Amino acid sequence: MQNLTLTWQSAGGTAAVLYGGAFAAARVRKPSLSALLREAGTLLALFALWQLVGHLSVMSTDHALDRASWIHRTELALGLPDEVSWQSAVTPYPVLVRLANYYYAVMHFAVMLVVLLWVFVRHRERYAWVRNTVVITTAVCLLVQFIPVAPPRMLPQDGFVDLAAQYGQSVYGGAVGGVVADQLSAMPSVHVAWCVLVGVAVVRVSPSPLRWVVVLHPVLTVAVVVVTANHFWADGIVAVAILLLAYAVLASSARVARRRGRASALAEARPRSGVEQDAGQADRSSRSDRSSRPDRSDRSDRSKQVT
Repeated sequence: MQNLTLTWQSAGGTAAVLYGGAFAAARVRKPSLSALLREAGTLLALFALWQLVGHLSVMSTDHALDRASWIHRTELALGLPDEVSWQSAVTPYPVLVRLANYYYAVMHFAVMLVVLLWVFVRHRERYAWVRNTVVITTAVCLLVQFIPVAPPRMLPQDGFVDLAAQYGQSVYGGAVGGVVADQLSAMPSVHVAWCVLVGVAVVRVSPSPLRWVVVLHPVLTVAVVVVTANHFWADGIVAVAILLLAYAVLASSARVARRRGRASALAEARPRSGVEQDAGQADRSSRSDRSSRPDRSDRSDRSKQVT
């Protein structure tokens, strides 16, 4: 299972095809299909950008391992649980290791896609909120990821093991032991950001009492990214902070829109100025005078009748 995920080239190509399909559907007057294809293309385009950022950086990759080591030391100094101990608790169980590797590679994107499709089809009025949260969160994560940070699995000296490579389930094409740029996007964890976003979206949107089952997804994802040594706790904490920032931005935008709506409604309901009112009264008086005056033809007819 060498590749369990789309490359940025294949994701970008698929997104372009979906955008083309959306345009074609719009031309044949199928707006629902066009919107669905367009939104799917947007999601894949975001995924392609996320993958592409792994090949780019604004800083040298030489210190990516140093940054990862610093994060690990800082976590331990703050009293956070050591990720090595979590991984050591799972490694004796090959079935759990394989499941964890598979969950990390597949469920991240698949669950997000299913949830977006469900909201789009069943709760269209809430879709924009969910979609915009995904866009803002992912965009900010991508900006931070321009600073290369190695994942824990690249720190064998600290006790971490690359379980995906060990079991032949790595999603990375190159030699996993080598320090290459496409593996140095560990901070922040988009996996954690998206899984928490999915949980919040389902709980907020769905009226079903079973909606709380979705909380298992972020819980499992956080456990998986730690035991597979793909992320530190700090990667997830920063990702959740970015997600909260996205919610704050959207809430502020909604408040501004409501204020503008109220101001617009008040402006329409506000009485006209005194000049406009006087002009209106004069116009009404003029029409009243004209209607009260008898018409000349009527007066002529009446005079003929008298004679």
